[in-house]
Amino acid sequence: MQDKTQHISSAFDRDLEGIQAKILKMGGLVEVAIRDGAISLDTGDLDLADKTRKGDKAIDAMEEALNEEAARVIALRAPTAIDLRVILSVMRMSANLERIGDLAKNMAKRTSVLAEMPKIDGATQSLRRMAREVELMLKDALDSYIQRDEALALDVISRDTEIDQMYNTLFREFLTFMLEDPRNITACMHLHFIAKNVERMGDHVTSIAEQVVFLTTGRKPEDPRDKLDTTSTNATLSTPLKD
Repeated sequence: MQDKTQHISSAFDRDLEGIQAKILKMGGLVEVAIRDGAISLDTGDLDLADKTRKGDKAIDAMEEALNEEAARVIALRAPTAIDLRVILSVMRMSANLERIGDLAKNMAKRTSVLAEMPKIDGATQSLRRMAREVELMLKDALDSYIQRDEALALDVISRDTEIDQMYNTLFREFLTFMLEDPRNITACMHLHFIAKNVERMGDHVTSIAEQVVFLTTGRKPEDPRDKLDTTSTNATLSTPLKD
């Protein structure tokens, strides 16, 4: 009986290692999507933008595979409460990663549109810096998961306020550009859409870090994080862009 129990435990450990390896691989793909989407926007690289858009399919497929694997493990292995917490956290993390991938794809989709419009001084460079900060947050969130590092996860959560501040600054700058010259309106609407998407990426990274806190402590962070997006009550400038 003991040998059978050990065999089941060993099989579960292998399953869990496989799931965790997949979430890290998925995270790596999402980091690349953020970086490539921002670079394509800043440089006007249409090939890189197209690569980013097409790469989102691999991220979507990984989320689906992760959910199927997690469901299989739960059904077959009957994990303990602690192990179940790991699996559920991974499933929630994968959902957030998939959404970040979608937002990176949306950023890349704007590259070809903005290439045909008047340039807004410094806008794409600022968006690239903002995206870089989100990418670094995601890297640290994934590292905090690997290391089960609550302090690092809490640090990631606190850094979301910086992303909100960057977004608010850009929002005001875009309004200024539009007021100064109506010909800037369409380009600024697209740029605002991108800025809002990057800000939402930061929210999803924060959710991943919150899952790490839950995983390591069994509870969600006690202090609700302040949102510094002061534009939410304003009329939105964003317009959807179809695939």
